[in-house]
Amino acid sequence: MYPSAMDGGTALIPTRFVWPYGGRSVYLSGTFTGWSQWPMTPVEGCPAAFETVCSIPPGYHQYKFIVDGEWRHDENQPFVSGNYGTVNTVLLARESDYLPAVLTARIPPSSNMDVDNQAFQRLVRVSDVAPLDDASRISQTDLDISRHRISAVLSTHSAYELLPGSSKVIALDVDLPVKQAFHILHEQGIPMAPLWDFSRAQFVGVLSALDFILIMRELGNHGSNLTEEELETHTISAWKEAKSYLSRQANEHGKSAPRRLVWAGPDDNLKDVALEILQNGVATVPVIHSPAQDGSYPQLLYLASLSEILKHICRYFKHSPESLPILQLPIGAIPLGTWVPKIGQPNRQPLAMLRPTASLNTALNLLVQAQVSAIPIVDDNDSLLDIYSRSDITALAKDKIYTHINLEEMSIHQALQLAEEPYALYGLSSQKCHMCLRSDPLHEVMERLSRPGVRRIVVVEAGSKRVEGIISLSDIFKFLLG
Repeated sequence: MYPSAMDGGTALIPTRFVWPYGGRSVYLSGTFTGWSQWPMTPVEGCPAAFETVCSIPPGYHQYKFIVDGEWRHDENQPFVSGNYGTVNTVLLARESDYLPAVLTARIPPSSNMDVDNQAFQRLVRVSDVAPLDDASRISQTDLDISRHRISAVLSTHSAYELLPGSSKVIALDVDLPVKQAFHILHEQGIPMAPLWDFSRAQFVGVLSALDFILIMRELGNHGSNLTEEELETHTISAWKEAKSYLSRQANEHGKSAPRRLVWAGPDDNLKDVALEILQNGVATVPVIHSPAQDGSYPQLLYLASLSEILKHICRYFKHSPESLPILQLPIGAIPLGTWVPKIGQPNRQPLAMLRPTASLNTALNLLVQAQVSAIPIVDDNDSLLDIYSRSDITALAKDKIYTHINLEEMSIHQALQLAEEPYALYGLSSQKCHMCLRSDPLHEVMERLSRPGVRRIVVVEAGSKRVEGIISLSDIFKFLLG
C-alpha cells in the first residue's frame, strides 16, 4: 500500500518521489508521513535510483530522504529551512485542476544509470501510477488562449532577432563536384548548405543530406559498389537536373515543377518563417538580405530553423509560464507526435523502427519512402538503442568509405559506428538519443528541442526504455500554431 495522509474526504493525489543519487537503503520522511520513515525501493534497471509513491492531499508539504541513516535533501528540487533542517518542498494543485502533480528527479552526470542523456534523466511521474486520459485533459479554451499568445509573440518579432552575434554560414557553388560537397558537409558537421549560382548571381536552392541519400541509392543501382569516379563526374548542378528528371519520370503525367528556393528576409516575422518551414517540409531556411530593390546582390545572413524559433518562445515565456496554460500538460495528454498504437487503437501513422542488424539500404529506403528524418533503432523488445537520421549519411564521407561499401551488406549498427564519436556496442549515443517520458510536461520537451542540434525526442517507457513515440520540432509547431 502507498502511504497516505489522512485528510477527511479530500481526494488524495498519488505522487511519486525519487532519490536518484545512490545508496544502500533509502527512506522518505515528510509532513504527509508524520515524519515517520517510509521505505523506498530501487528502480528497475536503475540501481542508483530509489522511488516510492505517496497518496497525499493537495497543499504545501515538506519532506526529506534518509540515505544510509543520514538525513538528506535533493538540491535539485525546491528546498527551504524548516524545523527538520533543510527540507524539500512540494505544492500540489487542487483536485479540480486538470494537471496531476509532477515531481521530477534529476540525475547528476556521475550517476551510474545506463542513460547518458540529460533529457532522459528524469525518472517516473504520477502518470506512471495512473495512466493519462490523453486528449480529455486538454481544455479547448486553454489551447486557444495559448495558441493566440504564441502567434501574437511570433508575429511581432522578426527573423533578424535570430541572428547570433557572430556565426559561420557555408554556401556551395552549384558547379562544385558532388564528392567535394559531400566531404565539406561532413567536415563542417552540417546537414545542408545553400547553393550559389555564379552565372545567375543568386542563391538557387540547397543541398541536403536527403540529396546524398538519393545519390547513394541511385548510384547503387548501377552496381554493387559505389566508386569515387561516379561521384567525381557529377556536379551539384548536374545532380539537381538529374533529380528533376527522375521526379518527372516518377510522376505519371511526366510533369514536375522545379522546386523553388525557400528563404526568408530579415524583416519577415517569425510566425511566417515557421509556417514557411512547415509548409515546405524543410529543416531550415536561409535568411537572405538584398540591398537592392530588384533583389540583386543577395547576402546570406543566417540559416533559420524551428529550433531557434522555439528557443525564442521558451525565452519569452520563461518568467510567465502561467500565460500559456498548455505548458504544464504532460505530452502523453496532447495530440502531438507519432505514437506506437495501443491495443485496440487505430494506427493513423506508423512509427518506423528498425533493428541494428538491418541493412543500411533498408534504412535509407525507409527514410525516403516514409518521409521521415530519423528512425529509432531498437532491440528485440523495442527498447531504444540508438537513432539513425538523414544527416548520418555524411559519415560515409569519412576516409572515403562510400567508395568501398555495399549498402545491402553494411548494417545500421556499422553505419552508426562511422561517426566521429565512438559508440558502445549497440549502446546509446549521448549526442543523438534525446529521450523523455510521456509524463514529461510540454514546457520541458520544448526546452530540450530548442537546444542546438536537437530535432526530435523519443518517448520511452521508464526503466525498459521501450519506444512509445517520437516528437519532432515540426510536431511541436504544428500543435502550437494549430
